[in-house]
Amino acid sequence: MKNPVPHIIREQTFWVSPERCLLWEEENTLIVADLHLGKSGHFRKEGIGVPQSIYKADLQRLMAQLYLYKADRLIIAGDFTHSTVNKELDLFLKWRKDFSLLQIDLVKGNHDILADSWYEAAGVHVSPWKLQAGPFLFLHDLKATAGLSEEERKSYLFTGHMHPAISLKGKGRQSLRFPCFYFTKEYAVLPAFSRFTGGYKVQPAKDEQVYALVEDGLLLLP
Repeated sequence: MKNPVPHIIREQTFWVSPERCLLWEEENTLIVADLHLGKSGHFRKEGIGVPQSIYKADLQRLMAQLYLYKADRLIIAGDFTHSTVNKELDLFLKWRKDFSLLQIDLVKGNHDILADSWYEAAGVHVSPWKLQAGPFLFLHDLKATAGLSEEERKSYLFTGHMHPAISLKGKGRQSLRFPCFYFTKEYAVLPAFSRFTGGYKVQPAKDEQVYALVEDGLLLLP
């Protein structure tokens, strides 16, 4: 499937995009996780020749999704940035001016270590570790649920951090691993929006759903 597909959670529609994001239809909100902005620049600082084109492609893909859905809000479930400030993050600040009316909410992840002043200059509203929106709660890491209240535990969770992936096996011993969206009855784990990331293999149960990202399309696995 090359086009987004609807996934219903708590009577709300979330469009699953092959571009590694969700559109919450009722709230006109784009949801992503693990952009890791500035990661390729960080590697270059360490002498590893990762081309900047990787970062620019991620940013252009985000821009395209915002234009496509005409989203009013962007929720980032952690790891918006990767490390300390570099020139790639300066490029994001220029990009932000083209989306000055867009509300951006960030739930901090373990890589989000920049000073509060940088997020303020970028027009990003920061939540230290959780963000409630209707019947949904956004976290970066599922392990953070230990600190939730009893009422918050009733919410459906959206998380990142894991960079979920699924292995598809062919004949013989052939297998390939693909990033994926991972939906359970209690929570969803989003794929890393950045394509410059690794992945953690998930093993879904029978009542869980996975959308594998295969050749810029979606493959629904029951």
